[in-house]
Amino acid sequence: MCDWFFRAMGGTLKITLIATLISLRWGSDAWGGQLEDLLLENKQITIDQWVQLKAEEEKREAASLEASRSVGDAPVRERWYEKISIRGFAQFRYNYQTNPLLINDQGDRALGSNDQFSLRRARLIVSGQPHERVFIYVQEEFAGLTGTDTANGLGTQTPGGTNRNTGVNNTAQLRDFYADIFLTSDKEWRIRAGQSKVPFGFENLQSSQNRLPFDRSDALNSAALNERDVGLFLYYTPTIIRERFRRLVESGLKGSGDYGMIGLGVYNGNGNLNNVFELNKGKHVILHTSYPHEFSNGQIVEVGMDAYTGQYVISTTPVQTNNQPQLVAPVVTNNGNYLDERVAWNFVVFPQPFGLQGEYTIGRGPQLSKDLTQVNLSSLRGGYLQFYYNYKCDTYCVSIFPYIRHQEYFGAKKFEPNAPKYNVRETELGLEYQFNAALELTVAYSWVQRTSDDPTQLPAVPGGFCGTGSGIPCSQTPYQLQTGNLIRFQLQWNF
Repeated sequence: MCDWFFRAMGGTLKITLIATLISLRWGSDAWGGQLEDLLLENKQITIDQWVQLKAEEEKREAASLEASRSVGDAPVRERWYEKISIRGFAQFRYNYQTNPLLINDQGDRALGSNDQFSLRRARLIVSGQPHERVFIYVQEEFAGLTGTDTANGLGTQTPGGTNRNTGVNNTAQLRDFYADIFLTSDKEWRIRAGQSKVPFGFENLQSSQNRLPFDRSDALNSAALNERDVGLFLYYTPTIIRERFRRLVESGLKGSGDYGMIGLGVYNGNGNLNNVFELNKGKHVILHTSYPHEFSNGQIVEVGMDAYTGQYVISTTPVQTNNQPQLVAPVVTNNGNYLDERVAWNFVVFPQPFGLQGEYTIGRGPQLSKDLTQVNLSSLRGGYLQFYYNYKCDTYCVSIFPYIRHQEYFGAKKFEPNAPKYNVRETELGLEYQFNAALELTVAYSWVQRTSDDPTQLPAVPGGFCGTGSGIPCSQTPYQLQTGNLIRFQLQWNF
């Protein structure tokens, strides 16, 4: 009886010892992978139990790394250099246009009187998670344009028309610098502080690295300068939705990333970017909603709505009106402070393989009057519709995306001096060819009709660039309506 009792107690102590050691091993990385080896060497566990312990350990480590990931970025590890992710992309372009006065300072500023090669974007992104509750993100642009050739400046006159290339090209500019502060351990609630994208519209949040058309649509992109501002944003994303947002990007379906299923933000609202100081004490407030629904067949459809309101301060520059031979600056009210509010709706049927995407916005904001003498509060509207297809390749490529997008916008550009009214109609037909994950080529042809942002008195261009054949009269006043065609090429490499 006693012999049986001591044998039982010995077995119980042995099991207890093993369980204690294993629990210590799980709770501390200092044990490394040596405990299982030690138990096996002392014949305390069998080889099958050793294999099982190793497999469970690998599963725990993988789960821990996955849980530590932030919004689609690097996992947390103990070694500092494994907490940092460095990546980037660059876009090399060539534009050919039939109208040298067809310019788009809001989009590709290389468009102008001279067809040229240009480095549209050269981005370097550094991100990481120094703590399980803190994620940092820094994005630098090395193909920036500063000086007079910006959306807030003027070009210079040349015999061929307006030269939009009078600024300093290929300068370093800060695009993003923010921290995500996770309020909960499951990372569903977070505060984003710093300079980041304003969550207004799907295409604005979608990275240029993933977007098919060469430029963002005027209607949505005219809401925030360079899509970014400085402020605080509260985001809520359930775990399953966060995984869905990440999958839409990583699987090549052209997702926008995780900007919250619901978001609420407060930001400067006056283009406070790259040393442009805030111009009033008021702040813009924005509400963002987006929900990607996955059907039983795997098809994902995303719908969303965004709205913001605030006060925007415009700048003015002298302009020659129809009735005055001299240059006169438009009259502004309330010291240049104007109500700035918009609401936008979007939907995306992700390309599996057919895709359909659309957005529309309405709102009110400052706008130059028709007689060019004053700036009034006026309405705006516009949007786009895009159809595309995702063809998966087996050889010579990864994917091919043919697409067609039509966009319209009728409203002011508040970032430009005098907030001139724009009339934009553009249809772009293109194809993106992905050789591999690191290299892709996009070719597009566009039919364009848009208002010029030049406030100076422009003569008619020989050859009728100002609308011949389109039924649009040639105006000799500032902000002429220009028409033309574009042929564009873009080579993009990712690293």
